[in-house]
Amino acid sequence: MAESKQIAQNKKARHEYEILDTYEAGIELQGSEVKSCRQGAVNLKDSYARIDGTEIFLVNAHISPYTHANRFNHEPLRRRKLLLHRAEIKKLYGKMRERGQSFVPLKMYFNEKGKVKVLIALVKGKKLHDKRDSIRERDQKRDAERTMKNRR
Repeated sequence: MAESKQIAQNKKARHEYEILDTYEAGIELQGSEVKSCRQGAVNLKDSYARIDGTEIFLVNAHISPYTHANRFNHEPLRRRKLLLHRAEIKKLYGKMRERGQSFVPLKMYFNEKGKVKVLIALVKGKKLHDKRDSIRERDQKRDAERTMKNRR
């Protein structure tokens, strides 16, 4: 697989949600937004994807205004259209209608062709005890790796 340059990652999503499935989508951006992405001025922290009719949009993703742009700079929090096939959107809509499931972006990156892509995930919210279990499992795995390293 070719190199891809990561722009932004939503670290909070893996802690807050149980990831059921992931999808790669293109994103419709303006020129100044792409230049801001190249500078890494993107925040996916509280963003999510919403299906409106036959289109899917990324909402609340903050792409900072490009510093060298003129008065035609972009709006930082505008809705951005995600590019998926219509059949994929219909399939996603059917999955999202299940109770308690939504779409959250996990990361934004440039693919090997230089196009901006978004990895969105079908997620289900975790309860507090699930979050604690995840932390406990991660700590146990880290301790096991540490003991294996020390034995060598």
